[in-house]
Order: sequence, then structure tokens, then C-alpha cells
Amino acid sequence: MDASGQRGDRAERAPTVARPTPGKRSAPKRTAPGERPAPGERPAPGPESWPFGRPQYVFPPAGRAVRDEKHERRLAEHVQRHKERGARSPRDRGLSRDEIVRTAIAVADAEGPEAISMRRIARELRAGPMSLYWYVGSKEELLDLMLETLEAAVEAPEPTGDWRTDLRVFANRMRAVLNRHPWALEFIGSRPPVGPNDARNLERLLGILAGLDLDARLTMDLLGAIATYVLGAVIREGREIRGQREQEQAEAGRTEEELDAERERYRDWFRASGQYPQIARLMESGIDPDDPATRDERFEFGLDVLLDGIAAQVHASPPPPPAQPPPAQPPPARPPLARPGPGRAAPAAP
Repeated sequence: MDASGQRGDRAERAPTVARPTPGKRSAPKRTAPGERPAPGERPAPGPESWPFGRPQYVFPPAGRAVRDEKHERRLAEHVQRHKERGARSPRDRGLSRDEIVRTAIAVADAEGPEAISMRRIARELRAGPMSLYWYVGSKEELLDLMLETLEAAVEAPEPTGDWRTDLRVFANRMRAVLNRHPWALEFIGSRPPVGPNDARNLERLLGILAGLDLDARLTMDLLGAIATYVLGAVIREGREIRGQREQEQAEAGRTEEELDAERERYRDWFRASGQYPQIARLMESGIDPDDPATRDERFEFGLDVLLDGIAAQVHASPPPPPAQPPPAQPPPARPPLARPGPGRAAPAAP
């Protein structure tokens, strides 16, 4: 079930995935030869297409969550033993990995990543928790798949030769995805690539700056500045939205005359104090710095300032030194001539 409440396409069988051993990262298994997703099902990016270790995510367990985590681990181990014996997922479950991931994203959007558990997702899908482990090996793997899905939605643009435009497109896409899925703020942009979509985005971003003759450190610092700006802007926008909601709740039931009188008393206090002339002048201007109508405009202004700063840094940065050829190796030493022993002739000189 997705965020809109619609049930997605179901597949009879999902690709085999590897379950990491607790406390140890193991190489993921690849889909068995000849095994393909069911017709109409788009394969979700998963461990079988990403041959590297993945980071350990920290979920703060407490009370019942600890017991649930142990129970889920036992279920995962049980299903893994069946997989190792060559058992297939039960066809009557009617689940697909793509549907599981979409449902988990919808739960995280509504309640945050702490709400994610295999038991909870199974309940949303009206399935048994053990059924999910035939498609997703662990909660960590599920989070990997969720983040990979969001990375696919971000989709850094292919380099066009106009680095400012390309970075602007990426920043706006990243902002849009994080505003729809704010729980991902805790994970995106904080670690090396964790999957093929994440790696594709980084490769494209590096390609956008590849023609500027920057060294690797400056390239990563500039990309980090873009990501930091977007993350900070999304956090700020989220706080603005919450603050607006709280203000509306606090002002509910009050007349406009009462609200105007309270605002005027607030301004009068700053005017009379004499200690805050700049704040008083700002209040006289009537500008609302958190006005929702100017949110996009403010984001673009800050992005312009950042891109201007990047341009100045690029023009002021000397190109990286050319690669030096390796030093010439001295010729190999000539082996010493063997001394003739008794009864042997000396070898001829070369």
C-alpha cells in the first residue's frame, strides 16, 4: 500500500537477497541465474546489485522495541535457513519487495523512521512478519532499499556543460524529495554511496564539476556545500511550517482586532526599550521573514548566493598540478661472475 492508500502490483516471487549476519557484513548473494521478476514488476534496487558493505544504522530501541527486535531477528534467521536449503517463497503470500518498500516509506513519512519494523510493515500489508523476510532480509536492508528509492527520485542530472544550471537542478530535486520525506534527513548525504542509485548520483555530480580542473578535495567541498545548504534549508522550512501551525492553534478563537492589538503592544515594547533599534526598524517594515509565499524565492536567493561563491572559488583556485611521471628506475645490477672451482673452467665474459 502506498501513501495514497492504493495497493501496488503484486509479484509471485521476489529475487533472492542475502541477509547480513548479525554483527558482521557479508557479501550479498546475486539473483539466481534465470530468475527474473514477475511481469509488470520493476526490480527494486537491492543488495544483489550493490557488491559493497553497507553502514550499520542505529535504531534507538527501548522496552518492547528490544523484544520485538530479538523476535524479528529470530524470524529472519528462520527464513534464512529455509533459503539456504533452497526453499522458495510461498506463492500465496502475494507480496512484492517493491510494495514492502513503498509501504515502509509511507509509514516513515507519517511517523518517522523509528516507526519502521518488520512487524509494523507486515501489519500494514495484512501479512505475517515472517512473509516479509522472503523479500527483505532485515530492517537495515529495508532502510537501504527505502533510501535507494529516494535517491532514484532525486536523480542528479546528466552533466550538460553548464555546471551552475546542473547544480541548481540537483539542489531543487533534493529539496523536493526531502520535503516530501523529511525522515531521510537523518541518513541522506552523511555517508559514502550505499547503493547503485546513490553511486549514480555521485558520479553525475562529479561529472558536473569535472571540466573545471579542480582537485578532488575542492570538488568534494563544493558538492558538500550544496548538500549542506539544501539540508539546512529543508530543516528551516520544516520548522517554519511547524511554527506556523502552532501559531494558528494558539490564535484560534481570537478576533482580528485582538491579534492586531497584541502585535502592536509587541512592537511598542521594542520601540520603547531603545536597545533594539535594528529589530524595531525591521518590524516597522512589515516583512515576515517566514512568509510561506516567499519560501521558494528565499531558497533560490540563498542558492544564487552559494553558486556565486562557488564561481568565485573556482576562478580563484589554481588548476591541480599535472601528474608527474614515475621516476626512472635504475638498470638492474649485473650478476657477479662465478668463481671457477677446482676442475672447472671460468665462464666466458658476456
